[in-house]
Amino acid sequence: MRKWAKEHGLLVANLGLFLAFFVGMVLSGAASYSEDQQAHGEPAVSVLQFLGTGAFVEATFENWESEFLQMGMYVVLTVFLFQKGSSESKPMGRKAPQDQDPREARISSATPWPIRRGGMALKVYEHSLSILFFVLFLASFLLHAAGGVDEYNQDQQSHGQPVITFLQYLGTSRFWFESFQNWQSEFLAVGVLVGASVYLREKGSPESKPVAEPHYETGA
Repeated sequence: MRKWAKEHGLLVANLGLFLAFFVGMVLSGAASYSEDQQAHGEPAVSVLQFLGTGAFVEATFENWESEFLQMGMYVVLTVFLFQKGSSESKPMGRKAPQDQDPREARISSATPWPIRRGGMALKVYEHSLSILFFVLFLASFLLHAAGGVDEYNQDQQSHGQPVITFLQYLGTSRFWFESFQNWQSEFLAVGVLVGASVYLREKGSPESKPVAEPHYETGA
């Protein structure tokens, strides 16, 4: 068990932090939502009831969509673009291991199945990481809109205004404001990491160059 925990510690720690913060978001969100309901003369909701509201769905997936978009774009951009001196960039002026053609790899029992199979399976597998992130982004984007239109229509009805459809909600400034305010922050954070890793270090982290490495050295 100790060996397994050491081998998977980074994933386990991140999933644990996600669950802790997600529970915190749900509990505080339910309390905030109930306070808002009571301020408008409506009954408070339980935590389980809150999970079925458009407010919860909208808040959750508008954040998830920006994370998946940022990671998907970052994976794709680092294929083609470089940043001299950054640990987040592939090395410049020489081939990186990531650029090797898998069709020329020596096949063994440990070789991933799509490479042994070849054809379309290999073609998809070559881009499977970015495909995963963009599929998750699209799903989150649509769920954000689904939760948003539900919450928007509740507000409309409480003010005696007509409701709108899902497609109409996609054209509202509210939906795009929610999306852009999250997207811009994600790419700001990535930009800071890419630029800061040229000059700053974190000993022991694979996201940093070795502490004594010159600033101009590119790649981990």
